[in-house]
Amino acid sequence: MLVVPPKPINTITITIMLAFTFFLLFFSGFFKFPSVSPSLPPFHQSSSFTLPSTNTSSQPFTDLLSSFRKWDLQVGCAKFREKTNGVSLNQSKVVSLQQFGGDSECKGFKLNHVSVLVKGWTWIPDNLDNLYSCPCGLSCLWTKSNVLADKPDALMFETSTPPIQRRVGEPLRAYMDLEAGRRRSGREDIYISYHAEDDVQSTYAGSLFHNGRNYYVSNTKSSDILVYWSSSRCLSQRNELAKKLLGLLPHHSFGKCLNNVGGLDMALSFFPECEKDANAKPKWWDHLHCAMSHYKFVLAIENTFTESYVTEKLYYALDSGAVPIYFGAPNVMDFVPPHSIIDGRKFKSVEELASYVKAVANDPVAYAEYHAWRRCGVMGNYAKTRAVSLDTLPCRLCEAVSKKGGRNARS
Repeated sequence: MLVVPPKPINTITITIMLAFTFFLLFFSGFFKFPSVSPSLPPFHQSSSFTLPSTNTSSQPFTDLLSSFRKWDLQVGCAKFREKTNGVSLNQSKVVSLQQFGGDSECKGFKLNHVSVLVKGWTWIPDNLDNLYSCPCGLSCLWTKSNVLADKPDALMFETSTPPIQRRVGEPLRAYMDLEAGRRRSGREDIYISYHAEDDVQSTYAGSLFHNGRNYYVSNTKSSDILVYWSSSRCLSQRNELAKKLLGLLPHHSFGKCLNNVGGLDMALSFFPECEKDANAKPKWWDHLHCAMSHYKFVLAIENTFTESYVTEKLYYALDSGAVPIYFGAPNVMDFVPPHSIIDGRKFKSVEELASYVKAVANDPVAYAEYHAWRRCGVMGNYAKTRAVSLDTLPCRLCEAVSKKGGRNARS
């Protein structure tokens, strides 16, 4: 039998075929390569607000109140209100916040009193337990005690899953998930999340997210160390972004990630006035706000850049009297006061962002304008953000339960 030797393979032909196959797979989305750095859309700074001066020498400052006085003389609240009049409260194309209150909300109530028994939780604070006098004459008992609520109208679940079935005459099942993924349990009658499109919205802006803190706010800002950052969940994308930006700015990092202050729990050694209780062992959250207040800026990077997912990382910075440098929800401006944060994703590069931060840090008037919303009472959508926070969740959940009829609601 004649054996025919195989023909030699044309390497050029094979190379072309492989390249063509790779080309098809890549553009079909089969292959996805991780981005070297998070993309930063082009920066569009509104010219109506006071920008750092480029015509005069820098004016480093440490006294926050003196910067306010300069801003009062050069700008003032009247001009600031004029600037913000033309700014849309909802700047994105989505509905970011639910409505709460008003006469229209009082229609459809079936119960005048509602009791909610909290069954499964991890972080829901105990001092949320209370008997609330809610709008529209509704009273609401929110409790973790099955003695005080022995026949509740609703059961509230935060970590555990609600029962599979519910019969008429049994409590309604409320389920809350404030994580970015927003996964319903599939067993709830009322779903609570951070997003406005769900049954009941709960933002992270409430004061109950940070109980037991030292709320001392420093009037003196560091002039040489500009940025505070603290993160102990070292996600690769967040770490990479923080490392690039903080490498361009003088900073203190107090958490496990990129720590540069000599170890954990070092804030009290820097700022002993932040100690909450000299007789108690300090916890990192005791002095969080106080420590932040000594810096002009606080870097706040969310775990994920998801629509409407604006967490306590941003609100802690606002409450401390610092200016947040924020990376996160694309519609973040719907949740915060006008001209109160620096949205990092609106810059085309971290280098441009760092240059802007340095310029603001050395311009007392431009820096003070980031605090004007608080001093002039220009809240924008922030009032709504606070109105639908965890602080008001008991009343708003009780309203939803009342409109469904509580135990009498059909399955």
